[in-house]
Amino acid sequence: MRTIHVIGIGAGDPDYVTAQAISALNDTQVFFAMDKGDAKDDLVALRRLICERFIAEPGYRFVALPDPKRAPAADGPAYEQAVTDWHAARAALWARAIETELGPDGVGAFLAWGDPSLYDSTLRILDRVAEHVEFEFDVIPGITAIQALTARHRIPLNDIGEAVLITTGRRLRDEGAVGAAVVMLDGECSFLRTPPDTRIWWGAYLGTPDELLAHGTVGEVGEQIAEMRAAARERHGWIMDIYLLRTAD
Repeated sequence: MRTIHVIGIGAGDPDYVTAQAISALNDTQVFFAMDKGDAKDDLVALRRLICERFIAEPGYRFVALPDPKRAPAADGPAYEQAVTDWHAARAALWARAIETELGPDGVGAFLAWGDPSLYDSTLRILDRVAEHVEFEFDVIPGITAIQALTARHRIPLNDIGEAVLITTGRRLRDEGAVGAAVVMLDGECSFLRTPPDTRIWWGAYLGTPDELLAHGTVGEVGEQIAEMRAAARERHGWIMDIYLLRTAD
């Protein structure tokens, strides 16, 4: 039977790759990678770099899959339907690729940025692929952007006895934040809408040579972070960032 490894490769630094991930890399014959266009070539290049660094024997290959376009972002049910349709298109593409590129007993892999459990669609899509193609799969956890962020700022994630919310920029705008919140997928700098005494620890391109860090209160550094973010996105054509907020008592 075909086997698929879903390998968490960490948040940008090849040194984040675990020993378990290295074993899975060396067990893989075909790596499936989403081609998201020239602007995000860096993301595929890093995946190739990790394979070159950690795979002992040549013979593996990469199969680039053109990423289906997702409908423009919307709110509420329209947003959920757009994501559902996008996942369905990806699942159909992946099913064809696994059938045609992987032999009956072949081993393939998807390399997930960070950890496959955290704001990553790979596992949901593979569940849909399994409706059409027979295979088994396992999951190798990776260093998350949350771990990388707190490590780079040298802070604990939570205060003593404190809960931590993991959310998105969209939900932060809709619901606000009380206490501690890790915010991902925020293209609109939603932290600017929080009170000025809210503390923020922000990072972008974590674990890469392009890493950016800032911390302080939103009143002190919020506009600076927004400017840094815009400039970096313009320079690279893409950005991955994350931040921890802690509201004042």
